[in-house]
Amino acid sequence: MSRRKRPVEQVSLSFLDCICCGFGAIILLLVIVKTAEPMIIEETREDLSGLLADLQEQLVEIRGETTVLNRDLQTKEEQLSEVEDSIARLRMLLSTLKSEFDSSSDQSDAITAIENQLSRARQQLNDMQRRLNYSRALEDTTVGGIPVDSEYVIFVIDTSGSMRNFGWDLLLDKIIETLDVYPEVKGIQVLNDMGEYMFSRYAERWIPDSPGRRKAIIDRMKTWSAFSNSSPVEGITKAIARFYKPGQKISIYVFGDDFSGRSIARVIETIDKINREDAEGNRLVRIHTVGFPVWFTAPRSQQASVERFATLMRLLAEKNGGTFVGLNSHRP
Repeated sequence: MSRRKRPVEQVSLSFLDCICCGFGAIILLLVIVKTAEPMIIEETREDLSGLLADLQEQLVEIRGETTVLNRDLQTKEEQLSEVEDSIARLRMLLSTLKSEFDSSSDQSDAITAIENQLSRARQQLNDMQRRLNYSRALEDTTVGGIPVDSEYVIFVIDTSGSMRNFGWDLLLDKIIETLDVYPEVKGIQVLNDMGEYMFSRYAERWIPDSPGRRKAIIDRMKTWSAFSNSSPVEGITKAIARFYKPGQKISIYVFGDDFSGRSIARVIETIDKINREDAEGNRLVRIHTVGFPVWFTAPRSQQASVERFATLMRLLAEKNGGTFVGLNSHRP
């Protein structure tokens, strides 16, 4: 019996072909990958080298900045140490000064107490000297013909331009001389011939008498300037009306160089009305007058006011218990 050959199945051949193609593709992929791998590795090495270089540069910069910062920090620490040393020295000095102050406080108190005692003693001696001078002055109640028994003194001063320009230095000397003959009074006042007060804060009240107040009056007099009409009527009447009180002994000193008023008699009458006489013929206040020869060298027409002033001042002094003094020179 003969054998019959079996036919080859087409399906099995197709399967083998697919397998072969798959292996071929895998081999091709392996070949491609192996070829590109060295290039990728090389590029990666280059990138890492550049990054490493950058990092090294930054490290160098950081190290440099660290060195600078360390140096600055060391400098600051040295400065801080010096400041702390200075503070320590100052604290020691303060402690020493406190100790010295504490130890010397008792001595300082003792010195202060002694100085206060000396000051009081000096003041008492001055007061005793002034009282002694005053008592001697009262024994002879006139100085240069002027009674000095008053307890209060008022100056009525001509502040006109002629007095300011030509007689002011002599006026200052005469005020000082007048105050010297009154070593101690209960009050002083200064007005100009218009009745304006030299010190507005003492308007209508007495200026207390003291060496300091007297000096202040002379200092203020050097620069005092006020309007004047060269007539003492306003100043005298205001002084009497504002300051006279029963039982007070008051002297008014009138200083001037000329009289610009029209009537001497009217001035006398006006002052007579306010400075009345008592039953014994005594006036409320004494009025002393001093004439300054500022216009003696002026033309005759101007000297007339000087003569009228001298006449008025002499009559005022005679009728009001005072003394008239006519100066013969306008130089101190």
